[in-house]
Amino acid sequence: MHYLIIGVILILALFAIRLSNRHGIPALLLFIVLGMGFGLLGMDFSDFEFADGLATVALMVIMFYGGFGTSWKMSKPVAKEAIVLSSLGVVATALLTGLFCHYVLGFGMLEGMLIGSIVGSTDYASVSNILRSKNLNLKYNTASLLELESGSNDPTAYTMTMVFLSVMMGSQVSVPLLILTQVALGLLVGFALAFLIGLYLRRQVVQADGLSAVFMAAAMLITYAAASLIGGNGYLALYVLGIRLGNMEFRGKRDIIFFFDGFTEIMQIALFFILGLLSNFQSFLRTFPIALAIMLFMAIIARPASVWGLMLPFKLKRNQLHMISLAGIRGAAAIAFAIMAVNSGASFATDVYHIVFGICVLSALIQGSLMPPAARRLDMLDPNDTVLQTFNFYQDKAEIGFLETKLRQGSELIGSRVSDLRLTFDFIVAKIERKGKTVVPRGQVVLKEDDVIVLAGEKHFDLSGHDLTEFTIPRGHKWAGKTVRELSLPTDRILVMVQRRDVDIIVPLGDTLLQEEDKVIMLQVDEDGQPDPQVPQARETL
Repeated sequence: MHYLIIGVILILALFAIRLSNRHGIPALLLFIVLGMGFGLLGMDFSDFEFADGLATVALMVIMFYGGFGTSWKMSKPVAKEAIVLSSLGVVATALLTGLFCHYVLGFGMLEGMLIGSIVGSTDYASVSNILRSKNLNLKYNTASLLELESGSNDPTAYTMTMVFLSVMMGSQVSVPLLILTQVALGLLVGFALAFLIGLYLRRQVVQADGLSAVFMAAAMLITYAAASLIGGNGYLALYVLGIRLGNMEFRGKRDIIFFFDGFTEIMQIALFFILGLLSNFQSFLRTFPIALAIMLFMAIIARPASVWGLMLPFKLKRNQLHMISLAGIRGAAAIAFAIMAVNSGASFATDVYHIVFGICVLSALIQGSLMPPAARRLDMLDPNDTVLQTFNFYQDKAEIGFLETKLRQGSELIGSRVSDLRLTFDFIVAKIERKGKTVVPRGQVVLKEDDVIVLAGEKHFDLSGHDLTEFTIPRGHKWAGKTVRELSLPTDRILVMVQRRDVDIIVPLGDTLLQEEDKVIMLQVDEDGQPDPQVPQARETL
């Protein structure tokens, strides 16, 4: 019977996902309503300890994959603003909400601050779902800012929740030291394991299909556990790991993406359903006025005050600030932290779980519904682009790769039509970027100076890497200051890439001038086309 109920729940959840994607209703809200519905039908569940364990695992997956799916290239222009909002923004919102709970609603100071900390972060799943389902590509890179902020701010709320829980329980801890330990050790473990795992992924190949996903799941568990064992913030470590590995290229990445796409959906369904099932409808109604008051205060005062105050040095547009303020939707992490607080053993004068539960449901319903019309009314929609996916998304999910070349002054292609290119190989002109806008490459489109032409074709992945040599040109080396043509390389060698200052990628043509500290990638094979067994000595023979 239990298996039948689970099967029915999953089928209903699939319909809820379709409804969410079609109408932009946050999936969190639909799954929670589904759980509450089963509770009203007599399905009794009150195991907070089990819910806490499930919430921890679900947040681990959501945090890791939220980082893994973040394109750093798209987020980098707004990274400073997003990081400020995901750290100081959460602190400011939490403190303002805590003060409101104490001075207006009559909560104890510590209990008010705890509730403010629990609901301090915005929900990545809800924000991302609304942006993508409604195709809300917002101007000024605002969509990327919101996704990066909402994906990275849960660790700050978790740290604040831990701090106020520790104080309420009378633990003899140094609050500044606890905060520093949580953040510093979380970052340290995240970056250290990201470096080691990334090194392994680049040098090793997991042959069997699916094993790369198993390896990544193990890496995720180890990272969280390692950070938590030494007193660091495991969620922060996971987000750092995800964003680092997600922006790398390695074999098996597509398997990981397909696996975590489905696994994340299952964990979200399970978490949100259990959260709804865990709630008591009578308790929900009893705490509804308090939850509504706190939600409105956060949406109208706390979140806007934090956003406008902290973004003042960045000089953002007024309509952009209004949009960011509205997008502070509370969600799954807040309810999970509320469960953690209930299980901590601390005594509360109020029903913390149902207050937080009500805040999140109301926030998803009201703020989530207002985002699409507000984006249009605030003139924040960019008609020239889409937020649904980037070209990187399709490159990660299919055997397709993209190349770009810029038409510089004097190029023979300037003035030609796309139809005149007559590409010899199996490539297609995927798009043309012109002055920051995308041009559809129809055959009659005329190419102009400074156009960036993006070509698409089947992607090659080098299985072994044995025929490639990577080295850095040292100071005083004979190659420094020479063009590629002047090197007079043997017929079994060719330079395929030059990386300058760890940022600029240069395609090495005959007149490309090499510089000291350039990182050079060279293809070197025997005359019969087999990998050269002497490649490891290439560093010495250069």
